[in-house]
Amino acid sequence: MGRRKLSIRRLQSGRERQAKYSQRKQGILRKANDLAVLCDTDVLLLMFSPTGKPCLTVGQNKNLLTVMERLASLSVDYREERAAYTLELLAKMHRRLNSDVDQKNFSLDSNEILQLKRSELEQLRSQLAEKSKAMRDWKFPSTVNDLGQIRRMENSLSELMVRVRAKKGKTLDV
Repeated sequence: MGRRKLSIRRLQSGRERQAKYSQRKQGILRKANDLAVLCDTDVLLLMFSPTGKPCLTVGQNKNLLTVMERLASLSVDYREERAAYTLELLAKMHRRLNSDVDQKNFSLDSNEILQLKRSELEQLRSQLAEKSKAMRDWKFPSTVNDLGQIRRMENSLSELMVRVRAKKGKTLDV
């Protein structure tokens, strides 16, 4: 019996993700340390577990400050050039896997992502407020004083009756 190749996909259960992270974390840390020792490189590895707990490792005989200073000493142009090169490599890899890659989504900075998430959150909040009001109207019909709302409730009931009749017809046909 040989070892099987694992399919790399996101695990559905949070418990499964945490267990797999715990199993593989030490191997990744060991490989990072081996790379630092064998090739005499500066290695800085920061991982966050599925529960949000950080794990930081720095290569052999190095400290975080020296590695961060070395990163900060690189020019902005060089870092942007490396980022573009990395995005290009990612795009090539995804094309090979027949996936579509939208490079602009990769290049969104955290502020843009935060703004997108905030607007999405506001939309969800407004939808929740609308649904909550509709539920209150159904729960306490005496508080409804808008003719438009009463008509929407009536239309909703009519649609519900149509769906119930259709479902009833399907079960009787079986």
